[in-house]
Amino acid sequence: MTKRKAYLFDFDGTLVDTMSGFADIAARVINQFNPEISVERARERYLETSGNPFFQQLEIITPGDPANKEKARIFEETKIEGFFNSSFTTEVRETINMLRAQGNIAGIASNNFQELIDRFVANEKLDFDIVLGFRTGFEKGPMHFDYVREKFNLEKEDLTFVGDSLKDAEKAFAYGIKFVGICGTFRRSDFLKYRNDIVTIESIKELLYI
Repeated sequence: MTKRKAYLFDFDGTLVDTMSGFADIAARVINQFNPEISVERARERYLETSGNPFFQQLEIITPGDPANKEKARIFEETKIEGFFNSSFTTEVRETINMLRAQGNIAGIASNNFQELIDRFVANEKLDFDIVLGFRTGFEKGPMHFDYVREKFNLEKEDLTFVGDSLKDAEKAFAYGIKFVGICGTFRRSDFLKYRNDIVTIESIKELLYI
């Protein structure tokens, strides 16, 4: 069977429920170095800028702060324990397996680090056609989308990106591919404020029916 349609999934907050914990860690780290930013506001800003690697988020939240590199280091080290305590839900497993059984490509496009995503997927023993994470000079967005299209010989209309953040939507629409927003980190109303024709789902399993 020739696979002609591809679903690319963001990872954190989309396939795995890690965003709330990550937001708590980020908020504490930002507030520690920038006490003028409350923990509550730091958490809001982390979520607003999610979809980018944390070191890039920091340059939006506290641009030019010499401590940004240290903040990023602390965040990345602190998040790892919780990250590997997470797992794919039965619903995620069933959806990925069904999409692939129907002849679709199912892959990951994340700005979490490549080695972490690879370890997580290997531990969880769930098969994807392709797993892309962040490494220097290769990040979620056009670079990942181009790579997938070239590898599987796809047109833009063959590709759908599924993500939980407004930045994910922005990256997909700017590139010219379809986007489905999974509600959780942001509500449907938040997505609709960004674009009033956006497709959203409450559960990943809805992908099988839309």
